[in-house]
Amino acid sequence: MSKTVVGVFTTTDSAESCISSMRERGFGDNEISLVAKDERQGGGDQDENVTMSYDDQSVGDGTATGGVLGGLAGLLAGVGALVVPGLGPIIAAGPIAGVLTGAVTGGVAGGLIDYGIPEQRGEFYESRVEEGDVLVLISTGDEKADEAESIMNEYGAEEVESHSQ
Repeated sequence: MSKTVVGVFTTTDSAESCISSMRERGFGDNEISLVAKDERQGGGDQDENVTMSYDDQSVGDGTATGGVLGGLAGLLAGVGALVVPGLGPIIAAGPIAGVLTGAVTGGVAGGLIDYGIPEQRGEFYESRVEEGDVLVLISTGDEKADEAESIMNEYGAEEVESHSQ
């Protein structure tokens, strides 16, 4: 049986360190996903020429992320930018990126249902992403789920939970 382990990180540095540690401990790119708000759209010193619409959504080429999350996005394959109704632009990487591309109208919460996460918890996680937190998911077998939880806790994740798929 498969499980999805979810953790919320309040900083990209802690999420990046956690993902690096997971990879070092044998978790593969096909198991690790992340979702974060794309702060390029927020103004300030960011690129004012960056605009996105539903037509621009792509997780295949990985070029949409730029340096938004520093090394975080570069850790995983299948990185791209998406526009989620009510949430705005997000960065998604790993296997969840493909799921979210197909479930954009259901938002992040809708995409998490495919990972065994109940709708109410998915809505909670979506709200944390909207607040600027980074969501890290590990989709793995039962035998590695406890280790994934332990690593997430080690790196300061909040709301660490396991869900059966």
